[in-house]
Amino acid sequence: MAAVHHRYGTVRGRRLFYREAGPADAPAIVLLHGFPASSFMFRDLIPLLSDRYRVIAPDHLGFGLSDMPGVEEFDYTFDALTDLTEDLLADLGVVRYAIYVQDYGAPIGWRLALRRPEAITAIVTQNGNGYDAGFVESFWKTIWDYQREQTPETESAIRQAFTLDVTRWQYVIGVPDETLVSPDTWHHDFALLSRPGNDQIQLKLFLDYATNPPLYPHLHEYLRAGQVPLLAVWGRGDPIFGPDGARAFAEDLPDAEIHLLDGGHFLLESAVEEVAALIRDFLANVKPGA
Repeated sequence: MAAVHHRYGTVRGRRLFYREAGPADAPAIVLLHGFPASSFMFRDLIPLLSDRYRVIAPDHLGFGLSDMPGVEEFDYTFDALTDLTEDLLADLGVVRYAIYVQDYGAPIGWRLALRRPEAITAIVTQNGNGYDAGFVESFWKTIWDYQREQTPETESAIRQAFTLDVTRWQYVIGVPDETLVSPDTWHHDFALLSRPGNDQIQLKLFLDYATNPPLYPHLHEYLRAGQVPLLAVWGRGDPIFGPDGARAFAEDLPDAEIHLLDGGHFLLESAVEEVAALIRDFLANVKPGA
């Protein structure tokens, strides 16, 4: 099993933490985490891929062990997070790579692909939405309300996402056997969410998420034009991005490989070996020139 290295890089004056494993000259796969997680969510997946691939998993700015400048110092947008990711990969000499996107990782991954289509060899999306069809209204209504109007009432409602109970809920809902999910996960995320000032960062990103659906038509055009190999491996019990979000990729990629697995939003916590096997089989069939 390849060793996993825990490193920092400085990009645009910001210190970003990332995990890296695998041969430096192997095909690269970049793992992009979601809310409220970090590269910690990939701790079990990385060793299952790193014998064959160079695996890189950064923490977005404001998440995990990366720097957390306040909203007064840094304008937290998905464009800005993409800028940092793009520059980090350039510093690491990663010019062609597959992406694994989940939750917030998806809008960052889509921006990377739209900026440099030639860089992306393949896409793995694990509950990483790219279509309106994937949004589960019962969850998103609170966010949409806040995006439309920032009032004490809408802010109070959305701040529930920063509580321990809701953080735990994101991990266990939809999982057939909750005992498979370690409590370390939600306690880890909650501790980082609770840092002074992090709530303002997350509120800013909730607002900026409104910029993502307007990008979807450009994403769909990119998928249709390039027919990039895509694997959608989805926790069917996810109450945030439902299974329709996985099925929708077939609209623009008829050859997309789509798997709905028993699990929830953080599928790796209960089905990491199954997901890893699907990724390995999928990437093994990606032509070198793709």
